Amino acid sequence: MNIKRAKIEIKNAIEAYLQKDDFGEYTIPAIRQRPILLMGPPGIGKTQIMEQIARECEISLVAYTITHHTRQSAVGLPFIEKKCYGGREYSVTEYTMSEIIASVYEKIEETGVKEGILFIDEINCVSETLAPAMLQFLQYKTFGNHEVPKGWVIVAAGNPPEYNKSVREFDVVTMDRVKKIEVEADFSVWKEYAYHQGIHPAVISYLTNRQNYFYKMEHTVDGSFFATPRGWEDLSRLIQVYEKLGKKVDRDVVGSYIQFPEIAKDFANYLELYYRYEADYQVEQVMEGKIPEILLKKISHASFDEKLSVISLLLARVTEVFRKVFGQEAYVSMLFEKLKQYKDVLGQKKEAVEAFREILEETCEEQKEKERAKLLTKTEKIVYRKGIEKLELYLKVLEEEQISDGEDAFEKIRGLFAEERGAYEKLEESAGQKLEYAFDFMEIAFGASQEMTIFITELNMNAYSVKFLQEYQCDRYYQYNKQLVFDETDRNIRNRIERVEMPL
Repeated sequence: MNIKRAKIEIKNAIEAYLQKDDFGEYTIPAIRQRPILLMGPPGIGKTQIMEQIARECEISLVAYTITHHTRQSAVGLPFIEKKCYGGREYSVTEYTMSEIIASVYEKIEETGVKEGILFIDEINCVSETLAPAMLQFLQYKTFGNHEVPKGWVIVAAGNPPEYNKSVREFDVVTMDRVKKIEVEADFSVWKEYAYHQGIHPAVISYLTNRQNYFYKMEHTVDGSFFATPRGWEDLSRLIQVYEKLGKKVDRDVVGSYIQFPEIAKDFANYLELYYRYEADYQVEQVMEGKIPEILLKKISHASFDEKLSVISLLLARVTEVFRKVFGQEAYVSMLFEKLKQYKDVLGQKKEAVEAFREILEETCEEQKEKERAKLLTKTEKIVYRKGIEKLELYLKVLEEEQISDGEDAFEKIRGLFAEERGAYEKLEESAGQKLEYAFDFMEIAFGASQEMTIFITELNMNAYSVKFLQEYQCDRYYQYNKQLVFDETDRNIRNRIERVEMPL
């Protein structure tokens, strides 16, 4: 299955494992909570989905790459303990607490969250001395003499033998005690993730047209050559920073992330062309509604790859503004919730300034708790920081103007909030206008062609554009999308008809 489906399966299993009965006991006892074994090629996002699941379930995550550990750090150090059996004293070997188990307890102490995921990566690549301990861990949820705390779900990840020569096969006894999930690279799923994470548009457009380069691995006498989703994402982040610094990403830079010379060379060449297209087609002007005639003549004679790159540039611009709208909406929604809380607190006859200070302090503590538990996404962190800054400003206004009456204070804050609401509405309107300008260009340049189909398809894959189009009425989007759905339905029906064996 693909990584998206794997995430759903793992999340469902974790939610089932953590479900409690009326007496506060886990419905599925710990002994029956099978560790989840996630098997798949390296670099496809196994660690990322564990971070996402932990945030979405609001539980903790402790992650280890087990190949970095010795038997002593994983199992603990031996020591001699005196014990009495049958009236006689014996020397017995005990073990100190495993570093891995100890880190779980430390996480509980640090965050106050008593449930979580213990994620062990590369579990089938351990050394010979550590292999028995890993089997014990999967079978009995223990390292040495110490158990994984109740409420903590074990998820382990490993690579199939074809990707790692040091892989050790698990025996039947072990495999019969785990919930095994096999994942494979799937570009369409990763593409959705890429849009959401803000992967560089050049990477997305390049891989869209060369999907066989998304995940590629070869083992030859000269060594191993590979391109992975992890490599593409890390390269994307570097390109974005290099652009801000005015630095060039050449073949050598690409090759340090995409360790497949043929692909690295090809992408480096494509990136140069991408930048050229960005300048030649004056995308920023297009997004302002200015479409010089010379651009239309140029694109009419362009190759299909060039047309795809221009479409990608347009999509990048509208996605950027959609992302800003999404962030601003989350920020305004947070302020609105705090405004409602303020009204409730004032209803308790508290002094206006003191009541607002209470709201601010609670918000700050809420942010700190979620930060400690690593439950916030990058966007959510920004929302909290912006929101707290604005709440501090509101408090300062109340203090400086010495507004003590609750109704007056609430009306003052509501007026200040209206400014933020107005700014959000202007941003939303601007985003809608840019989308209309993008459609203007697409219609004039391509009409109802395959290029328009690609444009609509990409909008449908982008979480930010989907969310925006749920609120914004864009007639042309619905027109072309309706036609796209009709064409797909017609094509599927025709394919089914062709597969039917007609009687002689």
